[in-house]
Amino acid sequence: MTRIQLTSSAFADHAEIPRRYSGEGENISPPLTWTAAPEGTAQLLLLCEDPDAPGTSFLHWLVTGIDPWTGGVEEGQEPHGGRSWPNGFGRTGWGGPMPPPGHGPHRYFFRLYALSQPVRLSESERPGVEAVHSAVQGRELGSGTLVGTYQRL
Repeated sequence: MTRIQLTSSAFADHAEIPRRYSGEGENISPPLTWTAAPEGTAQLLLLCEDPDAPGTSFLHWLVTGIDPWTGGVEEGQEPHGGRSWPNGFGRTGWGGPMPPPGHGPHRYFFRLYALSQPVRLSESERPGVEAVHSAVQGRELGSGTLVGTYQRL
């Protein structure tokens, strides 16, 4: 599987996500860039999840159908050709970090998958993180991960 380098000009890997991108701030998606998808990629899928959320991994952003030739997404925008899905807050698109106050730092995993074929997610349900991970299995040609942290005091 090909490694895709996923980065942001707003924060470094394993560094704190600036407040403007959080639910406490402007709640806009951070800018992201990535290296070229491997040959044979039908589409890209972008996922942001918080595995430190109480209960289960919390979905902050899910975009499917991203054009494989794209190299990133601007701040506050949706990736070219992509379709945003409802996040764990029940709103379509980006839902910025908003962990419980005093819960300590949470990790936010931005994952980009290069897929050999489109994923099938239920139109009638809000897909959760586990459903997305299951849907990409066996379709991955490459992937990249960027981790940011955020905490509310």
